[in-house]
Amino acid sequence: MKSADSLQRRIVVAFLLFGIGASSFFAVVAALAVEGIEVQLVDKRLEAAVAWAAPRQTAGLDVDMPAGLRFHRNGTIPAPLRGLPDGVHKVDVGDTRLHVLAGHNGDDQRDRWVLVDHESDYDKIEVVVYSMFAVAFIGFMLLATLLGRFLGTRVVTPIRELAQSVRNETVPTALTGRKDELGVLARALEAHTTELRAFLDRERYFTGDVSHELRSPLTVIMGASEILMQQADSPIMRAPAERIYRAAREAAECVTVLLLLARAPELGAQPPVAVDEIAEDEVEKYRPLVAGKPVSMRFVDGPPLSVRAPRELCAAAIGNLVRNACQYTDQGEVRVVLLPGQVVVEDTGPGLPPAVVATLGLGSGSPSIGSAGTGLGLALARRICDFLGAGFAYAPREGGGSRFTITFAAADSRPIHAGLTPG
Repeated sequence: MKSADSLQRRIVVAFLLFGIGASSFFAVVAALAVEGIEVQLVDKRLEAAVAWAAPRQTAGLDVDMPAGLRFHRNGTIPAPLRGLPDGVHKVDVGDTRLHVLAGHNGDDQRDRWVLVDHESDYDKIEVVVYSMFAVAFIGFMLLATLLGRFLGTRVVTPIRELAQSVRNETVPTALTGRKDELGVLARALEAHTTELRAFLDRERYFTGDVSHELRSPLTVIMGASEILMQQADSPIMRAPAERIYRAAREAAECVTVLLLLARAPELGAQPPVAVDEIAEDEVEKYRPLVAGKPVSMRFVDGPPLSVRAPRELCAAAIGNLVRNACQYTDQGEVRVVLLPGQVVVEDTGPGLPPAVVATLGLGSGSPSIGSAGTGLGLALARRICDFLGAGFAYAPREGGGSRFTITFAAADSRPIHAGLTPG
């Protein structure tokens, strides 16, 4: 799982976003409060002092200002403070910041005055307030991160354990015994896994038992048909015996395939097999099916192709497609083509019946008059491809017919030499 997709990461990010949003809101409120306090403590104080001092100074009376405040008029206004527009200003003179209220008397713009606050500590208080808020913001972000990681770990760890246990096909009792929603999910998964395992075991045992039971009679049938072929004196007697032997052999191969699927061998431990050689062998094996029909059968060789899989499964997947193509093509061509990582089987037959296409989920097919019995071989071929991790695709052939493509995902294009195994 990518770190960006982690549920724990999302929880931490959510807490951080909440922290940033909440801090921003409080920052705006604090800034408005600080500015409001400044107006009340500094600006209003200066305005009140001016309202008392200006009339007295105009009347020629002594103006005794409170400590830290100085009232200047016209020529007594210090040079740095001259020319200030009416209102409250913050003026830096050297290392000192002054709060200055500037104005004029009546309508005479030349009769100007300024009130200077030399000892206001509000700027220092303002710096302290903003510094404390910055520290509180950093602390809040750290707290949100730690809290998000803590809660994320508390939430994600049981989910990760549940996912791992499902992957291992065992749900720990510690999870199924929980009283919360995770316990409900764990119990539901445990019940579903148990039910599914029982169903798969029943299917595997049934397939294995039936396959074992069929092997003995098929062996007897093949042996008897071989004797009949050897003792037949005429082609009329030999042809049915050959047909019986061929059908029994195909049934025996199908039994072998079903047994392999039931046992589900580990593909990585299988020796590599040459798929190109298997495809060529299957073409020669089913060539007699088109004998006597105006059908040409071709094998178009291509790059060497090998996969790690039981040879019987690869032969059954390709052979079912070739056999169906031969059985339901009355004229034209059956062609098996090797492409890089692919085996393509094409024919000029009637195509797949829509019912078979819909059942196998192969997409839209053309109408067909062919037998719906083709679906059984195709279903087995597709099941084999699913087990091997290979792609199985069908498309109507241009000009009529079918085109099946088997794509081997773990294909190896290197040739297999005797006594050597590709690394």
